[in-house]
Amino acid sequence: MVEKIGTVKERGGRRVNQITSLLSSYEEKILGQSTNLKLLLAAVLSGGHVLLEGVPGTGKTQMVRTLATLIGGTFNRIQFTPDLLPSDITGSKIFNMKDSTFETIQGPIFTNILLADEINRTPAKTQAALLEAMEEKQVTIQGETYKLDDVFFVVATQNPIEFEGTYPLPEAQQDRFLFKLDIEFPTFEEEQNVLKQVLENTMAVGSNDEEAVVDLDTFLEIRNDIEAVNVSDDILNYTMSIVRKTRENESIRYGASTRAAISIGKAAKSWAYLDGRDYVTPDDIKVVAKPALRHRIQLSPHMELEGATVDQIINELVGAVPVPR
Repeated sequence: MVEKIGTVKERGGRRVNQITSLLSSYEEKILGQSTNLKLLLAAVLSGGHVLLEGVPGTGKTQMVRTLATLIGGTFNRIQFTPDLLPSDITGSKIFNMKDSTFETIQGPIFTNILLADEINRTPAKTQAALLEAMEEKQVTIQGETYKLDDVFFVVATQNPIEFEGTYPLPEAQQDRFLFKLDIEFPTFEEEQNVLKQVLENTMAVGSNDEEAVVDLDTFLEIRNDIEAVNVSDDILNYTMSIVRKTRENESIRYGASTRAAISIGKAAKSWAYLDGRDYVTPDDIKVVAKPALRHRIQLSPHMELEGATVDQIINELVGAVPVPR
């Protein structure tokens, strides 16, 4: 039996304070996206990857770059285009005529946080260059394997309003992403504050003046702390009931995979930790279920014709599953 402690501050208190400070700093720098910022941080703490969908100009790149700075990590951005080659992501070997040897040139994927901007603008062959790195944290360049850093996190963006010249992500690749986050416009007041701060030069767009709140070693220690967060058998049963409901509902053509259940469990542990607890509650599962499922299920044709959305169906499914006491 796992002993349940009310808060995580009784052990690793310094790290809890640091991650709380990190989240506070994050919310101060990126306005109007509080929930998405916390979900993004929960995803990287879970060792997962995130798919961001939103119209241009909503701060997706700044959101990711700022997170990399706050955790003291390196950041690379790749603009995905139709002519992008797999070697442009992973790297390649070139012949060094001076030494008469082959030299490996590592690509931009060798970083802590990689932004794959507009990933659906490149063909499937190039998209697939990310799969090995996302799943196994390694890259193979002409038969030679290279390990990536322990902190390796891919954030891919999609533009929902342009379809011409795009290549939708295959379902198998979408399943590699722990979350899909919808980035919406901020409220009037939040957007006004962004405009005011930028015009007054108190929040310079693209500024690199931010300082790290934690270093990578501390970040890895926090991830180890999260592994000790308790998930009871009742919570496991609750999670599996939600996932299996997606396979039994007539409104859904394809339900969620086992990887979806694992993603929900891992993300819920991170979310609980960010709330200062070392145990997962049903509310944690409810919070992370929607971003963990929305890209993993497909609606039946008749539901799409009726104008139903994936988020609506997920809300109904979660609401129909009895909450453990």
